[in-house]
Amino acid sequence: MITQIIENSTILVVNDLETTLSELIPFYPKHLVRIIKNEEKDEFLIAQANLAIKEAYIASNEKKYIFLCGSSFRNEAQNSLLKVLEEPPKNVVFILITTSKSSILPTIYSRMPYKYLKTSTFKEVSSLDIAKLDLKDIYNFLKQNQKISKNEAKDLIESILLKVKDQNLLLDESQLNIFSKSIKLIELNARPINVLTTLLLSLSKQKKSF
Repeated sequence: MITQIIENSTILVVNDLETTLSELIPFYPKHLVRIIKNEEKDEFLIAQANLAIKEAYIASNEKKYIFLCGSSFRNEAQNSLLKVLEEPPKNVVFILITTSKSSILPTIYSRMPYKYLKTSTFKEVSSLDIAKLDLKDIYNFLKQNQKISKNEAKDLIESILLKVKDQNLLLDESQLNIFSKSIKLIELNARPINVLTTLLLSLSKQKKSF
């Protein structure tokens, strides 16, 4: 966790975009901060790059901090940012925040220092009994988790898969695909409660094959 203002353009590789923003932003004067991200999904696209460039060239007498946020960054978006990152306008600091170091082009890394803040997280095994999963279990589980966030939903899906392994239940390829499809749907901003419902109902129907 960074507990001070970042004074120079920097890349931050983190576990979670929103958590990092919520920890950083309080250290900056609100009127000097611009946050640019894709509101529909976590990928930083050419549209966000164009906004960043436009914002960078709006003159400021004080130092302005432009946060570029994305779980991943499209190559064309990064290429369009190269010039402004290499020679930023006066009083402009770029802070690029991502969860995927591999998505950042070497040409960007050569222009900006980076801090790797990503930490390993312990994944809990779900308390659900997958081998005996019934509609009552599913209903209670969904009721408890009806207002979870996108990242919490992904953690739950991983914890359910860990429970499957913990119970030594054998999954065939189609059953494994249920989990990978669920993660992809969450990343595409599908409602977590709907994805979890489909996943658990599928597991319940297939439990006889475990």
